Amino acid sequence: MKHFILSILYFGFAASVFAQTTLETCQQLAHEHYPEIEQYDLIRLTEQYDLSNAARAWLPQLALSAQATWQNEVPEFPDAFSGMLSQAGVIIPGLKKDQYKVGIELNQTIWDGGKSNADKRLARTEAAEQRATTDVNLYALKKRVNELYFGILLLEEKLTQTNRTITLLESNLNKVRSMVTNGTALASDADAVEAELLTVRQQATQIEASRTSYRKMLELFIGKPLQGNLLRPESDEPMTTKSARPELVLFDAQKNRLAAQEALIKSSTRPKFGFFAQGYYGYPSMDYFASMMSNEWRWNLLTGIRMSWNFGAYYTKKNSLNKLRTAQQSIDLQRDVFRFETDLQVAQETGDITRLRKTLADDARIVALRQSVREAAESKLRNGIIDTNDLLQKITDEATARSAQSVHEIELLKALYELKLTINQ
Repeated sequence: MKHFILSILYFGFAASVFAQTTLETCQQLAHEHYPEIEQYDLIRLTEQYDLSNAARAWLPQLALSAQATWQNEVPEFPDAFSGMLSQAGVIIPGLKKDQYKVGIELNQTIWDGGKSNADKRLARTEAAEQRATTDVNLYALKKRVNELYFGILLLEEKLTQTNRTITLLESNLNKVRSMVTNGTALASDADAVEAELLTVRQQATQIEASRTSYRKMLELFIGKPLQGNLLRPESDEPMTTKSARPELVLFDAQKNRLAAQEALIKSSTRPKFGFFAQGYYGYPSMDYFASMMSNEWRWNLLTGIRMSWNFGAYYTKKNSLNKLRTAQQSIDLQRDVFRFETDLQVAQETGDITRLRKTLADDARIVALRQSVREAAESKLRNGIIDTNDLLQKITDEATARSAQSVHEIELLKALYELKLTINQ
């Protein structure tokens, strides 16, 4: 029986723990559920295709060709030589003006001037840049999740304080009604308290509706319903103020891509060497003398080493490289601006944290004083020293002080996590 009771208590505790949601859980679920997460797989596949294409530049290249031509003149023997052969009884028909050829050519790159390596490097750097861009977009998702999460916490805290005020007003309404029954208070006093109670209940209804709306939006981000209340994050200070934002990685990736493009431009100005082999079946053959003697088709083979050098690439090389260097300077400028703006944001958020900590140091004392004043006003009302309006004012002052304290606590947590988000900690 004892073990059974302990098991029930354990599972009850576990259920209460798992029924609560943390900020880190929401961020992780939103990251996994956001449609752009599939972009990583697409980038990986594109990179594989580009690298495969670059590697295939070293495979032998086969080309099949066929041609049929007619020409107005063909090589012939001199008339004197043809006459001598005719006298000797040797008839040479000569080359025909219609000629035919069906062939195949094999080309094998020996050195491509570094183009294939530059293509591979460009494929990798482009994929890295696209991944960094996706990282930046998904990192911005954290800010949207944080806004909703802390918005819900703030609304829940406001609702808690509003319900506390409702409970306090209900208690005082019962007391005032009892005083009306005993003839120590007017019916209008009870009406005033009841009116205030209804007003606060309306506020609670509005806050509840806003909280429900925020929760539904957060559920859309994380892809599943929220279970129970949201847990308050820990209010620990960031360990460092040095920024490690994904935007900085993106700037580096963009510069690496420009460096790869520079290597590709330089490779276009280098000579290229390759082996080739040509074989064809047709007429005439490479042995023109044999083709003059006979119109038969023959097999022919030609092999060798080929060098090609495109000097036209030099015409635009300088401008292309200068354009890339200008783009690199632009990226450096964007990085400097981003760091400057980030430092300003860190300074502002650090100042907000300091201000909120100082404000919270006084909030507890203010709430205690407002509570003491409200309790004294309740006693004065029972003794007929003050009227109901004075009591309602004291209740409102206490509710305002408690609400301000709760808001400042949530704002401090939000400011701490905004600073963590700014420096990517």
